Amino acid sequence: MKTLALSLVSALALTVASPAMAQSINIGHLADYSGGTSDVGQPYGQGVQDTIAWINKNGGVAGKQINSDFTEYGYQVPRALAAFKKWVGSDKVVAIQGWGTADTEALVGMVTKEEIPYYSGSYSASLTDPKGKVNAKSERSAPFNFFYGPSYSDAARAMVQWAADDWKKKGGQGKPKWVHMGANHPYPNSPKAAAEAYAKDLGFDVLDPITFALTPGDYTAQCLTLKQSGANYAYLGNTAGSNISVLKACETAGVKVQFLGNVWGMDENAAKAAGSAANGVVFPVRTAVTWSGTAPGMTTFKDISKMSDPSGNTYRPVHYMAAICTVLYMKEAMDWADKNGGVTGVKIRDGMYQKANWVPKGTEGVCNPSTWTATDHRPTTMVDLYRSVVSGPTDAPLAELVKNGTIKLEKVATIELPRKTELQGW
Repeated sequence: MKTLALSLVSALALTVASPAMAQSINIGHLADYSGGTSDVGQPYGQGVQDTIAWINKNGGVAGKQINSDFTEYGYQVPRALAAFKKWVGSDKVVAIQGWGTADTEALVGMVTKEEIPYYSGSYSASLTDPKGKVNAKSERSAPFNFFYGPSYSDAARAMVQWAADDWKKKGGQGKPKWVHMGANHPYPNSPKAAAEAYAKDLGFDVLDPITFALTPGDYTAQCLTLKQSGANYAYLGNTAGSNISVLKACETAGVKVQFLGNVWGMDENAAKAAGSAANGVVFPVRTAVTWSGTAPGMTTFKDISKMSDPSGNTYRPVHYMAAICTVLYMKEAMDWADKNGGVTGVKIRDGMYQKANWVPKGTEGVCNPSTWTATDHRPTTMVDLYRSVVSGPTDAPLAELVKNGTIKLEKVATIELPRKTELQGW
């Protein structure tokens, strides 16, 4: 009888323990691998996937595995909305790794209602005001939206500041001319007003914008318009795929202008694809080093990369690295939530507010220190600006081109913008 009793107790213990052992944390992952931003969406999305796999391999979140439901949505808002409905319905996700500006902004109200932290690849300034109406130009409250890196608007303001300094250094005469180029779409339009207002404040002539699509094409007409405008500084608001077409067309047309790319507008892959046309483009980088850099945290990044590249030979562009930082911030917020009431959306959000000038463990010297508060979701107002340097033919593999110095990303400035409330949310 004692043996039978012990057996029953053991069976009961296993029955109770099994659900806990199998417990997981459900999240959604939205990625563009086939749509208008897939050129940069793929490396970023791979970075998200690899980091989640690495977290799970190394103990998960307090022993709980992250169960990520991957949805490739082709940069189509209706497909993002459908994925969200599934995630909050049957999947019961507690966080989402998102992507584009149009879909992220479309989901803000629903994300807020469902209380699900949403970590986007969109850095729209409209996502940085958790309370709403922090100033007259802030259009919405976004208490559950987060991203890593400077907002599109702050990055654009930093490039305006750099351009003003550059104009003086070059001994430019009269007012420099600024022009915004990009698709008529929420993503490239996001920082347009902020950049143009700041450019006017700093003494620029702001020209009429020049429109080109988010997809590659023949943009000779736009380059001729740019040439005739006499612009000195041209901000490219699209992702690298279509920007490459513009850079090549403008090189052929003999356009002499300083191009400035948004954070998704240039990277190592784009420099290889555009070749000499990419030489000299200035753009923001979110991490403190690039893939070939030396920092203590690069050990973690190289380990994460091996989740999809066991050889360790693949060169990862800047977007892959930014994705790693984004996911690790979410993971540490989950760690805090687990210790303070459970891994729920509200607790994950609260976990994002627990530290200042915060770098995830193991990313020292790579992820830039960031701070989120209950009244300000701008993680940083510091912007590192880099210049792409292309010094020869780019038909070799990317890793080789970087190793031999044919393609380089050179840091040109760090711009520290004032954290003014009147600049938040737009």
